[in-house]
Amino acid sequence: MTPAKRAFDLVFALTLGMLLAPVIALTALAVLVRDGRPVFFRSERMKTPTEGFFLLKFRTMTPAEADQGVSGGDKAHRITRTGHFLRRTHLDEMPQLWNVIRGDLSLVGPRPPLRSYVERFPETYAQVLRSRPGLTGLATLRYHAHEARLLAQSRSAAETDAIYCRACVPRKARLDLIYQRHRTLCLDLVLLCQTAVQGWR
Repeated sequence: MTPAKRAFDLVFALTLGMLLAPVIALTALAVLVRDGRPVFFRSERMKTPTEGFFLLKFRTMTPAEADQGVSGGDKAHRITRTGHFLRRTHLDEMPQLWNVIRGDLSLVGPRPPLRSYVERFPETYAQVLRSRPGLTGLATLRYHAHEARLLAQSRSAAETDAIYCRACVPRKARLDLIYQRHRTLCLDLVLLCQTAVQGWR
């Protein structure tokens, strides 16, 4: 990550965090009152092919000890009523501003993968993770809705995993590498604006 990109991320995340502080506080209170503890969901993701970190989100599902892998139709029954609203409005993503401030994430980049997929597709992620993972990115904007529809059809963890590995990993990687080849602060601004527009639809 270049110093200019890091400075942009830090200023943007701090500013947005201060503006959204009341919304973040009210959302945390709503999750606590309606769904109980824990308020936050922590998931290990990869910053580089060998370095992990804990991604923060507001919890949208009932806890499960054996939870692993990406979310698909097999986990739909665990989404809480509050969680449905948070996911639809993307408010569950707000705590990731802390990950940006810490330097775990950039504002724009590939979505951070789970360790298990990095280990299973080392060549793919060795290339993708040359870019710092981000809150949003080209693959998120162009493929996320299609990915969600594909995974919603699964009825078991094994089926979700198979669909994700076959259809999602390679297609998102291609888009992430297109971003990597053309990334500039101007492109980041365009993708952030497109993310804001999509979030309000």
